[in-house]
Amino acid sequence: MYATTYHRPKTIAEAVALYEGSEDASYLSGGHTLIPALKNRLAAPQHLIDVRAIPELSGIAVTADRVVIGAATRHAAVAACEDVKAAIPALCGLAGSIGDVQVRHMGTIGGSTANNDPAADYPSAVLSLDAVVHTDRRVLAADDFFQGLYTTALAPGEILVRIEFRIPEIAGYAKFRNPASRYSMAAAFVSRHRDGKVRVAITGAGNGGVFRWSEAEERLADDLTPAALDGLALDPSLMMGDMHAPADYRAHLVAVMSRRAVENLGRTYIL
Repeated sequence: MYATTYHRPKTIAEAVALYEGSEDASYLSGGHTLIPALKNRLAAPQHLIDVRAIPELSGIAVTADRVVIGAATRHAAVAACEDVKAAIPALCGLAGSIGDVQVRHMGTIGGSTANNDPAADYPSAVLSLDAVVHTDRRVLAADDFFQGLYTTALAPGEILVRIEFRIPEIAGYAKFRNPASRYSMAAAFVSRHRDGKVRVAITGAGNGGVFRWSEAEERLADDLTPAALDGLALDPSLMMGDMHAPADYRAHLVAVMSRRAVENLGRTYIL
C-alpha cells in the first residue's frame, strides 16, 4: 500500500469538509473493494475518510410503507432486524447471504450500493424495490442511480446518507454464488408492489451491471409463478463473460435464478 492519511469524522459536514479540502481523497465505508485495491496498489488516495462513525448514517426505521436504512448500517444488522424481516423478508435474506460472517459485520449497505460492483447483492434490491437514495445533497430514484459498472449518479464528494425501500406486497431473492468469493455470478430480486407492478432486477451477470429484466416483469405481471418464465431467455451478448463463467452460461443462470426468486417469494431463505 501507498502512504495515506486516515480520518474518522463524526459528522457529515466534517466528512465533506475533509473531502473538499484534499486534492485526492476517498470515502471509506465497508472497504471490501477499496482496501483490496489499496493493497494491490490499484488505488492510492492521499486521504481515507471513514464515514462509519457518523451517527446520521446508521440505523434502521420501518414505517407502514417504507424501510429506511442508514448507509453505514452493516449487513449483519439488516439480516438480524426483526422489523425488516416482517416487512421485507427477502431483504433480510439477501443481507444474510452476503460473503461470510466477517464480511457481514464490516460491510455496509451504503458502501455496496455506492460502489455498484457488478456482482454486489444490494443494487438488485434497491432497483427491484423501487428505492429512493438520499444523499447529503439530493434525492435520487433507483432507476436513475445506477449508471453502469462501478458507476452511479453520485457526484465527487457526495455522500450516500440512507436508502428508503418501498415495502412490496411480496418479494423474493435468489443467487448463484461464486464458490470462492461468494459474490453473485447471477442473482435475481423479484418484487410485486402494492400497485400491482412487478420489478425484476438482475445482478452479477450483466455486462453493464445491475439491470431490470423488462420481459420477465411483463410475464410475471400476469402470472406470478415460476412457470410464467418458461422459455424466456436473455441475449448472451448482454452478459458478462470471464474466467468464472462465459456469457451464455450467465444468461442461463439468470433465467434459473429468476425462477428461484419467484419460488422464494415471501421467504428469507435463499435457494
